[in-house]
Amino acid sequence: MSETPNGPAGPAGPGNPGTPPPAGDQGQGTTTQGGVPAGKKEAGRDRDLASWLPTVVDSIAAVVLALVVGAVLIMFSTPRVVESLSYFFSYPWDFFKFSGEAIWDGYRALISGSVGSGTAWTRTLERAAPLICAGLGVSLAFRAGMFNIGAQGQILLGALVGGFIGFHYDLPAGIHLLAALAGALVAGGLWGAIAGVLKARTGAHEVITTIMLNYVGRFTMLYFLGKEALQRPDSDNLLSPPVDDSAAYPTIGGVHLGVLLAVVAALFVWWLLERSTLGFEMRAVGANPDAARTAGMSVARVYVLAMTLAGVLAGLAATMTVLGRQDSLTDQVAGTVGFDAITVALLGRTTPLGTVLAGLLFGALSAGGLSMQGAAGVPPELTQVLQALIVLFVAAPALVRGIFRLRGQGRKADVMATGW
Repeated sequence: MSETPNGPAGPAGPGNPGTPPPAGDQGQGTTTQGGVPAGKKEAGRDRDLASWLPTVVDSIAAVVLALVVGAVLIMFSTPRVVESLSYFFSYPWDFFKFSGEAIWDGYRALISGSVGSGTAWTRTLERAAPLICAGLGVSLAFRAGMFNIGAQGQILLGALVGGFIGFHYDLPAGIHLLAALAGALVAGGLWGAIAGVLKARTGAHEVITTIMLNYVGRFTMLYFLGKEALQRPDSDNLLSPPVDDSAAYPTIGGVHLGVLLAVVAALFVWWLLERSTLGFEMRAVGANPDAARTAGMSVARVYVLAMTLAGVLAGLAATMTVLGRQDSLTDQVAGTVGFDAITVALLGRTTPLGTVLAGLLFGALSAGGLSMQGAAGVPPELTQVLQALIVLFVAAPALVRGIFRLRGQGRKADVMATGW
């Protein structure tokens, strides 16, 4: 019994080549790349891009909503707007007029102070650079399934070692800078590795250990600042000398070289996560450590390396202030960069590009906040309120989509630390 030409074909083999491709597909559209048809590969890439679009829209909507709420706060923090409420029903025009002027003056000062001039751009970039580096460290740990709260302590240790090398030793210019930079990176990496080793060997939760290491890092800084070798000459204050000019970042167009290193760090993290074997293992462990272990991956090794690299990036963030702006060492030299980095990583959806954009946004808010206070009389705390509102709305995407009537279908799932 023989099959008709239109009947089903048996399995392909030496005696049966299988069903031939349709006539319309012969000779075109069959080129493969790595065993995957080129058309399917392009379609998959388009789907990946499309899946990120709702996430980007949600983030932009969260920022817009935060600015709207901020506008209301500007209105009711302006004295003449509050005074106009006493006669609102008699002459309401004053309330709307003064409110509009207050909002316009406040946000115009914010934009002018952050991107309105070359000096403003320099200030924004230099404030954004440490946020980007530390945020990349937090994002990297997130992708490996760990919630890194310890960037603050890692920055302090990186600043301590890098700053000490920068002002204590007398070395040639290029060598001095490289030595101070290497010291900061190694110190930050080792401090981050402590939490990774504790997680891998004992199962200690990284949230607890990194928070505690922040305190240990701060008191370690205070202990060494009490030593004569780190204090300024003829001074008993817990304040070190600034680093020598030979250890400081050179400037390019008014911006120190550390800003460029922050961009290089973002490119490195992207390559690590998307193109390297270690990055694949990090993402696999972050998604499901049990499955990764079953596949033969060393989960403990990934935890240690992820936290070490996160600490290295935090150490790089420390050099932005110590070697970039040449700030003196104090227990407050890191400011709140380590904690703000968590916000930057969350707003950036734990991706390198998103972290860079979020760092630039927060750098602009920080740089423009002073202009808002000076030019428009807006309280300086408002910029911190704006940052908190952005985080609040980013953390509540359903609320944002409900307010703006955005669709939630096809939204790419956020990458969160499984340990958290």
